[in-house]
Amino acid sequence: MGFHITGDPAADKVLDESSFALLAAMMLDQQFPMERAFAGPAKVLERFGSIDPADIAAADPEEFAALCATPPAVHRFPGSMAARLQELAALVTEEYGGRTERLWEEATTGRELLRRVQALPGFGKQKAQIFVALLAKQLGVRPDGWETAAGSYSEDGCYRSVADVVDVVSLEKVRSFKKEQKAAARS
Repeated sequence: MGFHITGDPAADKVLDESSFALLAAMMLDQQFPMERAFAGPAKVLERFGSIDPADIAAADPEEFAALCATPPAVHRFPGSMAARLQELAALVTEEYGGRTERLWEEATTGRELLRRVQALPGFGKQKAQIFVALLAKQLGVRPDGWETAAGSYSEDGCYRSVADVVDVVSLEKVRSFKKEQKAAARS
């Protein structure tokens, strides 16, 4: 299954082809439109020439921050997110030998997978649950107890998060849900 999150087939292809790109996109998905966050790794690949975690971790921080800030920026907060992206890349390189997929392939339970994801820079409990649901729904990653680890983001037919986006229609449903949540929070 190919991703259909960004509205740009080339950017979605980067997510399909790189586990680290998918993880980085999820990390970037905060205080920024979802589609643009998930297109961020494609911008990094285009500008930096690599989406390999070891290459990103080893990059000069100032130069990497500058390429992330080049318009259109990789994120609304390009400097801090460039640093966080390098921190994430360093952790994947050190803990998982640069093979991002080991994060979920070696997790034997949903609880362990959730713990591993929550230990990543930029991943709190809610984001980790969404990522576990995304892995299950989009990639078929379902260690024992994944439903509990995914919390309310598991398969319930609702369109709440990026984990539920499989096409343009589901993307619009997720956008509508997010708008409703923001409106409810303001009231």
